[in-house]
Order: sequence, then C-alpha cells, then structure tokens
Amino acid sequence: MSGTGVFAAAIVGIIAGWIADFVLDRRHSLFIKLLIGVIGAFIGAFVATRIDLHVSGFVGELMVSSVGAIVFLAVLGLFRRPA
Repeated sequence: MSGTGVFAAAIVGIIAGWIADFVLDRRHSLFIKLLIGVIGAFIGAFVATRIDLHVSGFVGELMVSSVGAIVFLAVLGLFRRPA
C-alpha cells in the first residue's frame, strides 16, 4: 500500500476484511478481519502488479484489498474441514 500510513492501512484492512466476511457470509472478530484484510491487501497488490493494473487512492486500495481478501477467504474455505 504505497502512500498510506499505518493507521490508514489498518482502516483499509478492517474494511476489506469486513467486506470479504460479508460477501462470503462468514463471522470473524474485528482482529481477524484486520488480518484477513492485510493479507488480502498483499494478495491483491501482488495480482494487480502482475496484470499491470494501476490503482491509487483510498478507494482503489480498498477495492484491491477487498478482492484479495475475498480470494484469500475463498481459498481457505477450500481447505476447511466441515464440522
């Protein structure tokens, strides 16, 4: 996340984790949503650079992080054992 501070990155991570939780109908705590969002930001940024997609600003970083977080939760769901 270029150009954002730690606080802004945490806010983007929480919002991206919340969006991913909402889209995939999961229930996680605020801290887990932050972790999901931060991991999603790394995944989203990696994919965005590979496909040469340039985003900037809060909304662009939020979209990239949200898509990365959704992909991360979807992949984790593949490995999760049913209860």
